[in-house]
Amino acid sequence: MLRSLCLHAMALLTGASIAAAEEPAKPASRLYELRTYHAEPGKLDALNARFRDHTLALFTKHGMTNVGYWTPKDNPDNLLIYLLSFPDKESRDKAWKEFGADPDWKAAQTASEANGKLVGKIESRLLTPTDFSSEPKGIPKPTGKESAHLFELRTYTATPNNLPLLLKRFREHTVKLFERHGITNFLYTTPASGDPGADNTLVYLIQHASADTQVKSWADFRADPEWVKVKADSEKAGGGSLTVLPDGVKSVLLVPTDYSPVK
Repeated sequence: MLRSLCLHAMALLTGASIAAAEEPAKPASRLYELRTYHAEPGKLDALNARFRDHTLALFTKHGMTNVGYWTPKDNPDNLLIYLLSFPDKESRDKAWKEFGADPDWKAAQTASEANGKLVGKIESRLLTPTDFSSEPKGIPKPTGKESAHLFELRTYTATPNNLPLLLKRFREHTVKLFERHGITNFLYTTPASGDPGADNTLVYLIQHASADTQVKSWADFRADPEWVKVKADSEKAGGGSLTVLPDGVKSVLLVPTDYSPVK
């Protein structure tokens, strides 16, 4: 009797193990860092050269994952915007510490700044992916006349207590409607817990085939009857607009650099 019970228990455990093995593994949540560099006047080309020739390889050496590098389509402020990813905050802090102490980095920095500093200001934002975001992957270059996709960085500031409703709208409707109208979903995040904006901000990146398709896709999306209804229903539930008016939605069109892993 005891032997029979043991065999039955082993069979149940084996079956559970097989079932667990057959379930698709959930992607591990990562930490992203969005960094904006304000290049000194006339220094953006030199800054790009330093990243192209030295920094990306050194980032990889120290365990940082290079996701994408961009400059704004209209760039009067000489910005370089890029995205890194890490397994977690501890790994991120360790990587930056080791990078900063690397003799190869110090030599590259010194040589590149022989005629003055390249960067006047650095902004950094730590981001965690939403539950409906997929992990960014490399994307083939466009096959037409465009040499790279046009990316769009969008930042939404939610009205008080409405970030959950805003995320729900994206999760259940918006991301699917984007795809319907030719917009490629790339990454959806909120600021890391405890960071400014963690309770009211959505930061996401999408892709367009070109500047022309970007304009058409947004026009078609906004005119879609399903979106019109979804928007109205969600705003009724939230007591009004889910984003702060008039400037709770900010958009920056981004062009990948020639050395960016994603184009």
